[in-house]
Amino acid sequence: MKYIYGPLKSRRLGLSLGITLTPYKVCSFNCIYCQLGKSIGTTTERKEYIPIQEIINELKLWLQNNTLEAKDLNYITFSGSGEPTLNIKIGQLIAEIKKITAVPVAIITNASLLNVTAVRQALSCADLIIPSLDAVTPEIFTKVDRPKEGINVEDIINGLIGLRKEFKGKIWLEVMLIKGINDDLAHIRKLKDIIDKINPDKVQLNSSVRTTAEDNVLAVDKKKLMKFKEILGDKCELI
Repeated sequence: MKYIYGPLKSRRLGLSLGITLTPYKVCSFNCIYCQLGKSIGTTTERKEYIPIQEIINELKLWLQNNTLEAKDLNYITFSGSGEPTLNIKIGQLIAEIKKITAVPVAIITNASLLNVTAVRQALSCADLIIPSLDAVTPEIFTKVDRPKEGINVEDIINGLIGLRKEFKGKIWLEVMLIKGINDDLAHIRKLKDIIDKINPDKVQLNSSVRTTAEDNVLAVDKKKLMKFKEILGDKCELI
């Protein structure tokens, strides 16, 4: 399989079959904590990076050859090796998957394009969207996510607010905290104010423990994370 991987077992998604919609590291961010390593470059160009018919053909074949595992799937998840919303046919792919299986579709996205109406509309038939929001100030956003020039955090926040107003499925907002960069109390309180405006179904608080793109990207202490969880409220969980 070229574009399908897994299924993988995770605490938050259960048994998930992954699909990648872009070539390796085609992304709008170059996050310091990315487990895939450094990006050669960043992009916001939307196009059919991988032909969705090839993905559909692979998925049909997998479902035919793995009938028992298919029954146990909790999600088919768009994530993989790049930012899935960069594939301009993502909406069509979701629709085609809905025709061949009842397994819910989840989208893991860095949220960089959610201010674009066409992108939000393309995701409207998904069952679950997991966008990330690591920072709510321009300085911290640039340090952590290192976005393509022209992407700003205010647009991302507005896109997330717009998504909540329009999207009928579940939204689980992921926040990745890095020691010494976006884990000070003042930033967490600002984050809380923005999250209240976005109103996701869950907030998933995370800190980097895997191999990262940059050296010295350190996890936040568990005790500190627990304190932040309390500040962010009842919807927040540690992952």
